[in-house]
Amino acid sequence: MRQILVALTVFLAGSAWAQSRPGTVAGEFWVEPPTLQSLGFEWRIDGDDNRNASVAVSYRKKGEQQWHTALPLFRLQRESVSGGLPRDGGDVHFNKYVAPNMFAGSILNLEPDTEYEARFILSDADGVKGKKERIVTARTRKEPQPAAGGAVYHVYPFDYKGSRQRPAFTGLLAAYYMGSDQSDHSREMPPRVQPGDTILVHAGVYKDNRFVYSGFDRTIAAYGTPFDGTYYLTQSGTPDKPIVIKGAGDGEVIFDGDGCDNLFNLMGGNYNYFEGITVRNTQVAFKLGIKYIAGSSGFTLKHSRVYDVGRVVEAGWSGSKDFYIADNVFIGRHDPKKMQSWFTPEVWARFPGYPALINSEYAVKVYGQGHVVAHNYVANWHDGIDVDTYGDPDGTPDELRDRVPVSIDIYNNDIYNTDDNCIEADGGAHNIRVFRNRCFNSTGGALSAQPIFGGPLYFYRNLVYGTTTGGYLKFVDTPAGVLLYQNTLVGQIRYYGPASNVHFRNNLVISDGGSPQVFAIRTFTNYSTSDYNGFRPNPGAENAFEWDSPPQPAAVDYGNPLQVRRFKSLAEYSKATGQDQHSVLLDFDTFVKVGLPDKSDPQRLYNPEDFDFQLKPGSAAVDAGEELPTITDGFTGKAPDLGAYELGEPVPHYGPRSSPPGSVAADAPRSIKGPPPQR
Repeated sequence: MRQILVALTVFLAGSAWAQSRPGTVAGEFWVEPPTLQSLGFEWRIDGDDNRNASVAVSYRKKGEQQWHTALPLFRLQRESVSGGLPRDGGDVHFNKYVAPNMFAGSILNLEPDTEYEARFILSDADGVKGKKERIVTARTRKEPQPAAGGAVYHVYPFDYKGSRQRPAFTGLLAAYYMGSDQSDHSREMPPRVQPGDTILVHAGVYKDNRFVYSGFDRTIAAYGTPFDGTYYLTQSGTPDKPIVIKGAGDGEVIFDGDGCDNLFNLMGGNYNYFEGITVRNTQVAFKLGIKYIAGSSGFTLKHSRVYDVGRVVEAGWSGSKDFYIADNVFIGRHDPKKMQSWFTPEVWARFPGYPALINSEYAVKVYGQGHVVAHNYVANWHDGIDVDTYGDPDGTPDELRDRVPVSIDIYNNDIYNTDDNCIEADGGAHNIRVFRNRCFNSTGGALSAQPIFGGPLYFYRNLVYGTTTGGYLKFVDTPAGVLLYQNTLVGQIRYYGPASNVHFRNNLVISDGGSPQVFAIRTFTNYSTSDYNGFRPNPGAENAFEWDSPPQPAAVDYGNPLQVRRFKSLAEYSKATGQDQHSVLLDFDTFVKVGLPDKSDPQRLYNPEDFDFQLKPGSAAVDAGEELPTITDGFTGKAPDLGAYELGEPVPHYGPRSSPPGSVAADAPRSIKGPPPQR
């Protein structure tokens, strides 16, 4: 494998090849599955070996006259993703993945359920063959909702004694299927529900006696899930007519798994919709897919509360489409009062509980296309919200169009206390969008790209603080194609690549004293770039900046050691590398109220409401950015400000827009109660 990579390097960097096909040949154009706020596109090409082609993008609502400028499409050019070294077996994680020769990108911050026209113009000074302009029409998704006109069924717990609305059933399975039984008869009944039907679940605790061979003693609660305790829901709705399972609104609905492995299994059913319920006491709350086996599409989980589980949503099947997971509260089993970690023993081994056990591995992990994970509160987990670390996209080296992980949005989530990562985009390919999230208190790298298969992965307008030993970014397993725009990142440098085709713009990168460098990049590609950022180096650091890349004039080199370049000052770094020519130095006083984390107490949990990351008027971060269409639209002043917040603009709403049913004890720690209501 190493010989193959070296050979590839020589092939890519050789001057004869680099001059052989300078012009561009336009190829196939694809519109990816939409999300509520984004549209993604891919345009395959041939040629353009000197990388001087570009695709300008504009858009408008259907029926409007004026076109609006969007970010240009992102250039992919055969970047290699081999990953790291496995513990056992092969010499690399991935099967010599090489990104396609193509452009890809997104139109961002759109309105849901709206039809847009998008225009793409391909240009190349060396000439373009084929169709140079594409105009396509695409519609953003609407938020999933129950359909009108379907049947309505009422579900009550076993011990319910009051009057019942009709048709009424005891337990979920009795309504979902034509009946519910126990013992050998538990799988007999065909489905009752049809697309568009609604099951209203009335208040109470739904906990099966799963180890009782029951159905005979009618004094024992029985809900039709003998032994394994799992609700297998196999009927399918449609995008416009989902099958709805919803709290009836007369009190908290609690599904208790009695310690089962998986409570709701939906790998045989599509477009099942859950709203206003509580799930607890299970290892996997919702199982939606397993790699190479089976999976589902159209899953919705809204306005619900899940706690005391190992995973909330497990969805590792490449064919999954169109999840919507929003406005929920997900509380893991990890210590709610302090941080602990499973690595970096020089810091964490002196504290009880090292290494931290993965009692709650992740809240959400998805794979596939068109998913939205938004406005959730996630606390006390190993990981918060993830794209599945799946490996090579199906069909590699010829990606299968309906199985490549593309068009996934993760936004406005409030993530707190993770002993690894807040958000892992790991395993994504094209148009993965992570934006407007708030991440406080993580030990293993707040935002992770481990890896990305070509990109673009957009990290924009995220806020990160309290990253202890892991830092704010984790770029390992050789990711390719990452864009970091308008983020506020407070923490240390720890895991940086090598990566390929990585670009930084308009970020605030604030060192907290955890490592010498404020900014240390390792890249295989000399076309990785950084500019218009604001830096706070550690006072007195000898190696404040580092930019390691292939020796010039090679554009890319995957087979030879990188040239290490370390610098004490921004000016020295910028002059030697050509990077960050317009970037500025600043300090914590650029914010209204933000200070250094206490490095003597790495277990401390910091509360976002104790800080104010808005910029002070006159700060060096104000008007210091570069315009990024669709991200900085509406900026005030001469130019966009740096970081997640524009001066004078409202702070984003993080987490649920209204509290889901259920309550917690008044004396519960902040990580369980969640943030106070945002005004």
